[in-house]
Amino acid sequence: MLLARRNNLFDDFFNDPFFADVYPNRQSLMKTDIEDDGTNYIIDMELPGFNKEMVKAELKDGYLTVFAENTSENESESEKNYIRKERYHSSLKRSFYVGSRVKQEDIKASFDNGILRLTFPKEAPKEIEATQYIPIE
Repeated sequence: MLLARRNNLFDDFFNDPFFADVYPNRQSLMKTDIEDDGTNYIIDMELPGFNKEMVKAELKDGYLTVFAENTSENESESEKNYIRKERYHSSLKRSFYVGSRVKQEDIKASFDNGILRLTFPKEAPKEIEATQYIPIE
């Protein structure tokens, strides 16, 4: 039930205007493969230069959002005088609409060799709503 409103379910994911303005070569950032294995969707996302501690995934209002943040310092010093001191900061974010019925416990995540893998069911279990009566005063 992942974005069944479009001809190609993932058009919006790969044409995010945010990346077009900020990163002209957006194809090199957070390359993502989305697989349908029949019962699950499997998202494989490349995050080179990041480790597991730098990556977070959040589920909110039916959107699965992946954040990756990398801060590093490269220092070469000669006694008290800096010869060179560099700092680098990289922050990436990407969101996918997975449906309002997918819950956090339905999503499995792993990170291996710079690849984040997220797996979640195509059809999340329906919640049975208990009848709630409105008190009459």
